[in-house]
Amino acid sequence: MAEMDEGATAPELVVGDITGQGDLDAVVNAANAALMPGGGVAGAIHRAAGPELAEACRPLAPIRPGEAVITPAFGLPNQWVIHCLGPVYGVDEPAAELLARCYREALRLAAEQGARGVGLPALSTGAFGYPMDEAAAVAVRTVLAALADYPDVAPVRFVLFSETARQVHEQALTAARGEA
Repeated sequence: MAEMDEGATAPELVVGDITGQGDLDAVVNAANAALMPGGGVAGAIHRAAGPELAEACRPLAPIRPGEAVITPAFGLPNQWVIHCLGPVYGVDEPAAELLARCYREALRLAAEQGARGVGLPALSTGAFGYPMDEAAAVAVRTVLAALADYPDVAPVRFVLFSETARQVHEQALTAARGEA
């Protein structure tokens, strides 16, 4: 395998719709414990995938914060959906450790399936109340570290809902590279 420079292993940061990442084998769902349709990312993924996704999720639920499971993607343009339950900020502790575990588990499951690319949302930053700057720092540091273990899962793309979220992740990426 060819050596990869730091730039080649950096996650991509884009503003977009996680359900429209057809060039990636897997996308990550910001799931609820029951793995059922909801609002935000989970609602969008379930709407795009169709009712078969909820049926595939039913026997895998419930999951706990920090856990992840994988299903087929059904109507999405991907092969798999990796469902991660991020922590509710201020409730599920230690929040940073649980959030990091979500990202590590997502990349592990993607690697186990042979996925050639995974799309990640900003887990726990919506209804679960995790402050974007804190969540981005945990997410970017965790993903950078995990990429060394799963080099074949590429690209890894954070698919963010706003330019502000992308900028916060860019700042976190710059800071994480400075720590290395």
